[in-house]
Amino acid sequence: MRTLKIALIPAYRPGSELPVTVRELHESGFEVVVVNDGSGSAYDLVFAQLSGSAAVITHHANKGKGEALKTGMRYIREHFGAPFAVVTADADGQHRTGDIIRVCDAAAASPDTLILGSRGFDRNVPLRSRIGNTVTRTVYRISSGVRVYDTQTGLRAFSDRLLHAMLEIPGSRYEFEMNMLIEMPRRGITIRELPIETVYLDGNSSSHFDTVRDSFRIYREILRYSAASLLSFLVDYALFCLMTLFTGSAVISNSTARVCSSTFNFTLNRRFVFRSDQTLKTSAARYFTLAAAVLALNTLILRSLALTGLNTYAAKLLTEMILFIFSYVVQHKFVFRKERASA
Repeated sequence: MRTLKIALIPAYRPGSELPVTVRELHESGFEVVVVNDGSGSAYDLVFAQLSGSAAVITHHANKGKGEALKTGMRYIREHFGAPFAVVTADADGQHRTGDIIRVCDAAAASPDTLILGSRGFDRNVPLRSRIGNTVTRTVYRISSGVRVYDTQTGLRAFSDRLLHAMLEIPGSRYEFEMNMLIEMPRRGITIRELPIETVYLDGNSSSHFDTVRDSFRIYREILRYSAASLLSFLVDYALFCLMTLFTGSAVISNSTARVCSSTFNFTLNRRFVFRSDQTLKTSAARYFTLAAAVLALNTLILRSLALTGLNTYAAKLLTEMILFIFSYVVQHKFVFRKERASA
């Protein structure tokens, strides 16, 4: 059975590039869905040019890129039958039609995989974009254990099998795309990149990305985890120091502090960081299995550092730093991992 190819384009105050891209995709056999994300009446003429080539859905107020993508996905779910492949592209002309087609074809051929159109970042790319992608790529690699070169690409494709999972991903603005990369590996879904042409028109001046505000949204889960870890560490370290004064034993003090801080950290992570939908029993069993392993590693590292003559309190700080990333990755990929959703 032939796989239907659908292009989904969220558009906020688009330029003349949008009608050109839509026409080329329509002529290439695509069904095209464009979401006008509250662009205002000044852009009615641009959207009017899409008549006959695309279905246009309008938000009367700007809701953000993530919400625009979800609106388009819900429209696709209601109006098209499987099998189909959806490719999301930006409205500013920075994705070549040939690349859009290649990425969509890859998703049709690999229906259980999220395909990313991956740009190269050479010196012709605006500095803001190079720095932003480098930082995001590094943070994502550390936190997820998955290597993705272009974490900020808007050119992505997936099949009807993954549509339900996409609609469950939180986020209404630019953070939706990062959340997508975070959620897919957690659900056991493979991510694959295809190289595409890097295009920046007029220094990327058409981008509506707010560096501070939208970066905060992108890194929100990682920031929440860091805050929860910091609070738990303060509880752990305070108890460790207090118990050491009374017992004189680093091992007993470390064990007692770890039990208390782990319970505190589990509650924070389950409710506020990963917002797990698993049962308390399941997530608790996984978490405290990890906690036991971390406790063993914590004590082993602490003893090893003590043998070097390092101050007890400094050794404790260094131990926590070593285990911070390890604990996040395991919680993200195993403890609070969401089950793969069916279409």
